[in-house]
This record gives sequence, C-alpha cells and structure tokens, in this order.
Amino acid sequence: MDFLKKLFGSANDGSRAKAKNRLQIVLMHDRTDISPELLDSLRGEIIGVLTKYMEIDTEKIEINLDNDEHEVALIANVPVVRIKRGKVDVNKV
Repeated sequence: MDFLKKLFGSANDGSRAKAKNRLQIVLMHDRTDISPELLDSLRGEIIGVLTKYMEIDTEKIEINLDNDEHEVALIANVPVVRIKRGKVDVNKV
C-alpha cells in the first residue's frame, strides 16, 4: 500500500497542505487583527523576494505573526533548497 502511495501520490496531500495554510492565515488574523487578504499578499511578496536569491520549498513555508503585549513579530520558517550564486538582477520583480 505504501508503494502505491509513493508511486501515485496521495490525493489528500495537496488538500491537507492548502487547509493547513488557510488555518495558519486565519490564526494569524485572529492574533494580529490583520485581514487574511493582507497576510496572503504579504506571504506572496515575501516568497517573491526570496526566490530572487534562493530556491525555496514553497510548500513548507511557515509564516506567523507573534503578538506580544507591546509588539508584533513576524516569524518565518523558510526551507532553502539552494542559494542562487552569481549576480542577481534586482530590477526583475
């Protein structure tokens, strides 16, 4: 059975990742009172900037906002696959 899952993949893997991502966005919204649309936009822009400099695993990125009494901290866990070497054209956005 495990062989078949590895061969064909699990239909729930993509759904599970999407559901987890949506739940993280809802939790961040609850903690910081920022709209889910703004958080989704922030996530997309962060991914866009990082991919200019490195190859990352976008499926495993975790971005959270930690709300303390006095401040909010952005915490990002970004799995880096490979650093892009050489000159990067920062004008290509």
